[in-house]
Amino acid sequence: MRLSILMVACLFLTGAVVEWEGDTSHEMGDLIRNQPATHEFVFRNVSGEPVVIDNVRTSCGCTVPEWDEVPIEPDSTGVIAVTYDARDLGYFKKKVKVYFSNQRKAEVLFIEGWVEEL
Repeated sequence: MRLSILMVACLFLTGAVVEWEGDTSHEMGDLIRNQPATHEFVFRNVSGEPVVIDNVRTSCGCTVPEWDEVPIEPDSTGVIAVTYDARDLGYFKKKVKVYFSNQRKAEVLFIEGWVEEL
């Protein structure tokens, strides 16, 4: 009984319910102004129970996340698609906070790149 309580406590304290299949930061490269670009971040549920993405918040309205609001079963993968609108010229770096059920701290993702005229 003590061991299982200890394991649950460790999972709760570390907050690890997902493992990212790639980097949590993505270089989108050079984008053409007003031509939106999308990147998909893939994660795996490493907890012993289903997890749900409760919310995804971006650092501005120029970045739009999309995700399925269905439970991700243990050892299954889910996807968060992040689209940048590319309206403003120049360098950008945007933060995306992902809130999962059963996890107190948000996971943080980044997209960055450069927007130029055609």
